[in-house]
Parts: sequence; structure tokens; C-alpha cells
Amino acid sequence: MAAFILKRLLATIPVMGMVAMVVFLILRLSPGDPAAILAGDAATPEMIEQIRANLGLDRPILVQFGAWLWQLLQGDLGNSLLSLQPVSATIGRCFGPTLSLATTTIVFSVIVAVPLGVVAAWKHGTWIDRSVMGLSVVGFSVPVFVLGYGWIYAIALWLRLLPVQGFVPITEGIGLFLSHLVLPTLTLSVIFIALIARMTRASVLEILTEDYIRTAHAKGVSERRVLVHHALRNAAVPIVSVIGIGIALLIGGVVVTESVFNIPGLGRLTVDAVLARDYPIIQGVILVFSAAYVFINLGIDLAYTVFDPRIRY
Repeated sequence: MAAFILKRLLATIPVMGMVAMVVFLILRLSPGDPAAILAGDAATPEMIEQIRANLGLDRPILVQFGAWLWQLLQGDLGNSLLSLQPVSATIGRCFGPTLSLATTTIVFSVIVAVPLGVVAAWKHGTWIDRSVMGLSVVGFSVPVFVLGYGWIYAIALWLRLLPVQGFVPITEGIGLFLSHLVLPTLTLSVIFIALIARMTRASVLEILTEDYIRTAHAKGVSERRVLVHHALRNAAVPIVSVIGIGIALLIGGVVVTESVFNIPGLGRLTVDAVLARDYPIIQGVILVFSAAYVFINLGIDLAYTVFDPRIRY
């Protein structure tokens, strides 16, 4: 196990290096000039060139990449082109809201989706099964921003039950903290619930046809125990896999959701940085998201051994 973990950790080095290179080149070769944005509409070409020289943007791309990579190896993500603040400090301030939203979304989605998938498999072919699958299709089809504005209108503006936008740290009270996360969590979890519920249904449905399930029924084991201790446990590996895949969808959805609900997290920071062509911020956020995805997948791989002892690394 230790050798497997070390091997996976070492494998992240070339992956992160490739991500860093691709992100750097895409940003530098895409249209737009941060120096022109910083200079303003009334700036002269000379002023823009002076700003480019001060930021080091007039140097060859390979030289810029080498300098940035050397800083990165030293743990320095650079400074923002706009605020001139360290990128690591800026990301650190925005990390809390994103982590809070991601955590509540994952927990809520798993708590809702897994039982829905199990019940749909248990009631295969009935109206319950068709209803769950129909809701899953709707969950995949409706864009995140449409759901967000729908929740805002129905629950925040019409019923006036929850705040419209914003984020409150947990240090200011658990009630305020959760009330500001309910609507973003509902918005972001819909597609996640649809994904997990469909995979749970398919996996449990396949397990329910196995011989040991019929044997358990013949021995008089209760339906609840058959579903939870026999079917769900043996179907857990593909369900855990799809939860890991859903993390990628979650990362993309965070950007839109935080913009809709004005949450000062990494998603909102990414949008603002892209609009301002703030290269260091964009590069830093993408590296953080990539590292998180790599380590989450490592955790998912390790979780396989918990649900299926036959798996050994």
C-alpha cells in the first residue's frame, strides 16, 4: 500500500508539470493583453509597452515560462497583476468558501442520491423507478445557472426564506453559514445527484440478480438487510468511482454557481481573473484545482480497498 501511494504521488509530478505548461502557453497565446487592461482606454501605446516591460510580458514566452516555473518550484505562485498581492494569499482567502460549498454539495448529494438509486433498483420497472430516472434526466439537462436563478426567484425572492446571495464564514454562526449555502448547494448538487443516482441504480440492479442475493432471500434475510449489507456494499466500488468522476463536474459547476450567488470563492476569483487577464491568478487557481482532482482520485483508489477487500495495491 505504501509503495502504491508513493508511486501515485510521484506520478503527479509530471502530470502537474504538463498542466502547468499547457495552462501557461494557452494563456500567453490567447488573444488579449493584460497591460492594455491595466493601462485603461486612454493609454498610449508607449504606456502599454512600459507596463508590459514592467510585468515582464515583453520577454520571450520560453523565458517567461522558465522564470515562472522556477518560482513555482520554490513554492511561489507569483503576484497578481492587478492587486499586486501574492497569488497564494489570494487563493487562501477564497479557498474557504469554495471548500464549504464543495463539502456541503458532496455530502448532500451522496445522502440523497444513493438511497434514490437503491430504491429505484429495488422497485425496478415501477413508477418509482421511472420517476427517479426521469428526474435524473432533468438534472443532467438543466444548466446550472438556470437552476440557480430559479432557486433565487422561488425561495429567496418569492418565499423570502433564504438569503439571495453572499457567503458568511462559520465563525459568525452556524445558522448564517448554512443559510447562505442552502441555495448554492441545491443548485450545484442537482447534476451530482443525477449522476450518482443513475450509477447506484445500475450497480445495485446488477447485484440483485446474483445468486447470493437469491440465497439471502431464501434464508429469510430482511429486504433492508439484503439491500444495504449485500447489494449496496458489493455495488460500492462503481458508485465510489462515479463520485470521483463527479468531482470534475463539481469543479466546473463551482465557477458558475459562485458567480450566480456572488460567493467570494475560487470559482468567482477565476472568472474575475479571466476577465482581467490576470495570468498568475488563473495559473494558480488551475493548479490548485488540478492538484485537488489528482489527490481526490488517489483517495478514491484507496477507498476501493475498504469496500472490496479483494483489491490490493
